[in-house]
Parts: sequence; structure tokens; C-alpha cells
Amino acid sequence: MPEVLNGDVLNGEAPATAGGRRGGARVRSRVEIPLHLADGSWQTAHVITFDGLSDGLEHIAVSYTRHPAVPLVRVHSECLTGDVLGSGRCDCGPQLDESLQRVAEEGGILLYLRQESQGRRDISLYDKLDAYSVQDRGRGAGAAGHGLRLADDARDYHAAAQMLRALGVSRVRLLTSNPDKVRQLNWYGVAVEERLGFAGRGA
Repeated sequence: MPEVLNGDVLNGEAPATAGGRRGGARVRSRVEIPLHLADGSWQTAHVITFDGLSDGLEHIAVSYTRHPAVPLVRVHSECLTGDVLGSGRCDCGPQLDESLQRVAEEGGILLYLRQESQGRRDISLYDKLDAYSVQDRGRGAGAAGHGLRLADDARDYHAAAQMLRALGVSRVRLLTSNPDKVRQLNWYGVAVEERLGFAGRGA
């Protein structure tokens, strides 16, 4: 059974928002899991679950150590084909590997968001695979996406901001090349003090 924390946080108590709530979300549990990193080493990670997230989905946070005052943070959206199967059609798998490695080395948090298909709840994994099939028939990625309603990125990072606040984090160094993540986190009250890129390209 995972350890239930009753709102405990990694780096002290999170500041309360109006009404005494931590941004509408709180830490639900934390469990230690050994993870195999890209450099071949094994590190024990704290995998953290939450209650009260705005979208009602089961997102998790991964942290290896008590993070510094301004931790390195990666907000990674779920991609089964890239993260699990190692698909060559995207950089999601390599981004996830590099993020876990850097968070382990520098101290910080990886937020894994259940936002397959760019956050569109009306788009399924099958729709995403169908878009690949359309591309294989000679249509470009943009045309395939528009034909299957996949073109617009509808990902929202309110839940990510809630998770960070529940962990007592209000300032971050963000690992991303996507300016919309920076904009949204700032809008939702998490100050992005530095934006860092990947060794390869990535979002």
C-alpha cells in the first residue's frame, strides 16, 4: 500500500490559497519505486499522486530527491507510442528519458500528465494511430491532423500548476521548448524563472 501523506509536501508546507486550500489539490499518496535511468543507473524515485485536480485525471509527479528552492521541472504529456513503444514518429520517448535523468541529477520534479492526443478528450489513441496511417498514404502531418481533428493543441496545464502548488513549489526552472507551457504556468501562478532546452529538439 502506498504511504498516505494527508497533504504532506516534498519541501515544506505549500502556501494556502483563498479559503485555506492549496490550489484545489493536495497530495494523496507517495510510493518509492526504483527506476532505470538512461545512463544505466538505478535510482529510487518518489511517485506522488493527488486528489482534487481540476480535470479529474490521474496525473503523477516523480521526484528523486528533496528538490532545491527553485527545482528543475519537466511537464510531460503522456504518449504511449513514444514513451512505451519507442516510436520514431516523435521525440516523446527520448524527452522522457532525458527529463528523468536530468531531474535525478539536478534535483526536481517530473509531472506526467495523462494528456494523450494533445489534451483533446474527444480524440482517442486510435484516432492518433489513424492519423499516422493517413500520413503513410502521402498526406502531410498537418493535413492528417486536420482531417482527424488532431491539429490543434488543446493541452491545459492548470492541473500541473495545482500539482506543483500542492508540493510547495511556486518557482521553477522549466525543461521545455514550448512557450505555451511557460505562459500557462505563469498564468496559473507558478513563476517560470528559467526555460531550459533538451539536448535534442523537444517540447
